[in-house]
Amino acid sequence: MRGFIGTGVALVTPFKKDLSVDTASLEQIVEHCIAGGIDYLVVLGTTAESATLSKTEKELVKRTVVNANAGRLPLVVGVGGNNTAAIVTELLEDNLEDFDAILSVSPFYNKPTQEGIYQHFRAIAKASPIPIIMYNVPSRTGSNMLPETTVRIAKDCDNVIAIKEACGDMMQIDSLLKQKPTDFMVISGDDFTALPTVLAGGSGVISVLGQGLPTEFSTLIQLGLQGNSDDAYEIHHSLLNGMHLIFEEGNPAGIKTIFEYLNLSNALVRLPLVEATPELKTKIGHFLHALDSVEVQHS
Repeated sequence: MRGFIGTGVALVTPFKKDLSVDTASLEQIVEHCIAGGIDYLVVLGTTAESATLSKTEKELVKRTVVNANAGRLPLVVGVGGNNTAAIVTELLEDNLEDFDAILSVSPFYNKPTQEGIYQHFRAIAKASPIPIIMYNVPSRTGSNMLPETTVRIAKDCDNVIAIKEACGDMMQIDSLLKQKPTDFMVISGDDFTALPTVLAGGSGVISVLGQGLPTEFSTLIQLGLQGNSDDAYEIHHSLLNGMHLIFEEGNPAGIKTIFEYLNLSNALVRLPLVEATPELKTKIGHFLHALDSVEVQHS
C-alpha cells in the first residue's frame, strides 16, 4: 500500500450558485492537486460536505473525480456512518472497482464503547471488497478510538491497513506508533500534526489545506519522510497560520475561500454551514499573499 504514503487530500465538493454540484470546478481542483504533487485523493470525506449530498450527487462526485483522475493517482472513497448494518449493505451493493481503499469514520453520535468500535470495524472489514482506512476524529464523533482498540483491529482484520488519526494529541499518536503492527500505517488527520506525526514514524497526512497548496504541503511531507526536519519545519511554520485560518469558521468554508482566491471555484457551502465571513476571507487573502509561491488571482 505504498500509494498511501505521503500526502492525500480530502477533496471539497464545489457548488454552483444554485448549490448544485459544480463538476467543472471539481475537475479543475483534481488537476490542481495532481499538478502540485499530491499522492492520492480522498473523495466524499467530511470536507466534501458528504452529509448534505444526496446519493445521486455522491455518485456524480465519484464519477467526476474518477474521470478527471484518469487512473493517475490512487483514490479513496468515504464510506462511513453510525449505522453499522447500513454501511455493510452499502459495501456489499456499491461498485467500488475504481477505488483503492475506503475511508470509514468511527461511529459518531451513538458514542459506542471501545468494544462497540471494535465490533463495528470488524463487521465492516468482513464486508469490504477493498482495503480500509479507519478514521478517528473525536471532536466530531463524540468518542475517542484508543490506540489499544486501533491495534486490536489492525491485528485481527488484515484488510484494515491504516488509520487517519485526528485526535490532535501527539501523546496518543506516539503511543499508537509504538504499539502498531509494522505494516500498519498511521496517517495524520490534522494538518498541524502532519509533520510531527511523520517525523515520529507516521506515513503521511490526509490534508485539507494540501488541496489548496499542494506543492507546499506535499514538499513538507516528503521532507519529513526523508528526515529533513529543518527544511520541513520551515515550510510547516510558513503554512501554520493557514492551517488554523481554514478551520476558524468551520470546514470547508476556509479551504473553499482559498479556492476562490485561486480562481478554481467559489466559496459556497451548504447549510447548516455558512460561507466564510468577509473578515476571515481577508485574513486568508493576507496569508496567501504572504506565500511567495502562490499566485493569487484576485482579492
